[in-house]
Amino acid sequence: MGSKPRRAAIGDMWINCQICKGDLFRDREVKLNSSGMELMNLAWANESATGLICWRCGYVQLFVNRELRLYRADK
Repeated sequence: MGSKPRRAAIGDMWINCQICKGDLFRDREVKLNSSGMELMNLAWANESATGLICWRCGYVQLFVNRELRLYRADK
């Protein structure tokens, strides 16, 4: 998990937390496992998402948009 705060944007739209409206996040890769792929031992082939974990309240938002960009932020 990223230990430094990040800001995130898609294009020119900045991402804010849906709960507390904070704009600082930790990021983490999240596997989007499906039961079918798990049964066939192909979980490694599942799609991934970027999880943004709100620095303030801990709410997690998932993004599969390849345009998501993370920027270093001074806390």
